[in-house]
Amino acid sequence: MRRCSVQLLGLALLASVSIGAARAEIPDRGVTIGVLTDLGGVYTDLTGKGSIEAAKMAVEDFGGAVGGKPIRILSADGQNKADVGASVARKWIEDEKVDAIADTPNTSIALAVQEITRNANKILLNTGAGSTIFTNKACSPTAFHWVYDSYAMAHGTAAAVLAEGGSSWYFLTADYGFGYSLEKDASDVIMAGGGKVLGSARHPLNSADLSSFLLQAQASGANVIGLANAGGDLINSIKQAHEFGIGGANQRLAAMVTFITDIHALGLQTAQGLMLTTGFYWDMDDRNRAWSERWAQRVGGDHRPTMLQAGVYSAVLHYLRAVKAANSTEGDVVAAKMRELPIDDFFARHGSIRPDGRMIHDMYLAQVKAPQESKKPWDYYKILRTIPAAEAFQPLSRSECSLAKK
Repeated sequence: MRRCSVQLLGLALLASVSIGAARAEIPDRGVTIGVLTDLGGVYTDLTGKGSIEAAKMAVEDFGGAVGGKPIRILSADGQNKADVGASVARKWIEDEKVDAIADTPNTSIALAVQEITRNANKILLNTGAGSTIFTNKACSPTAFHWVYDSYAMAHGTAAAVLAEGGSSWYFLTADYGFGYSLEKDASDVIMAGGGKVLGSARHPLNSADLSSFLLQAQASGANVIGLANAGGDLINSIKQAHEFGIGGANQRLAAMVTFITDIHALGLQTAQGLMLTTGFYWDMDDRNRAWSERWAQRVGGDHRPTMLQAGVYSAVLHYLRAVKAANSTEGDVVAAKMRELPIDDFFARHGSIRPDGRMIHDMYLAQVKAPQESKKPWDYYKILRTIPAAEAFQPLSRSECSLAKK
């Protein structure tokens, strides 16, 4: 009986070692990454084809293979619908054996995909959606929030506008999770700084006519109209405010989330003077310019990347480095290695990943140049200051993520 027990124990130990070895091995099929993006909606200029190309660049710069096994990039349009995005993610994981999903430029899609990847032990590289919920109550051990969030954007911009005398605010807010998160985070900064929030008007996503909402904001008497929306909605808000004569010295606009493609669509004559927070600017230094020029040649030389597109490259490259270091594609194994490895690339200066999945890095407070200040195409920003990584994002001590409490 004792000999049998010893033999059984030995077999169990061998099985344990065998399972561990299997987990620490990249499968012969290699690594597959899906870029779930917006190919025709309100966020297509921010992500879309540019995100897909950024992911491909990361794979090529990594060498195209890991451990002698191929790396494959898939892409699909989530259509800004949670059910569509979730369906794509499930099909990818079940049929295509996808190991990681990147981009997800919509909070409702990203929340659905984060739950799917958690249950499947796959990696989510959330570079597109911006709500802080991802690293709070909805946090996942295999999900990472890479580029920005509503806390970073709202705190950077709202604090700067408040310091310049913008003491009373009224919000124009996209009527979904990300818009609410932006409004709340900005409101917290305003009220903590002695300002007042007089109210908000909430508009549907992808609204062509925002006139009634803008007139409500104008009638509020607030000296700042906070735009808690993004992409096409932000562009429409600023264009239509300009048509109504809103946005002058007595009632300025403050855009909580602004991308360089928004400024390009608006033109400097309309956008000049806007203050914004960003995680990346293509013309900030030689490293950014070099990567941006390469990217532009792939998508069309008259474009420059948004911080979301640059962030896809950074996240995919770091993921592949972790796969190589861990010699595994198992989600939990790779996630642990991703948290362990430092991050320092053209996008993520002083980057590191916290227990809640938040990748923290330097952010930048910028102001849009006047037309006469711009010396070349896409020369749109003046960088006013660097917001250090430790200051830019919600303190870990305030995180509601269960992983932060361990």
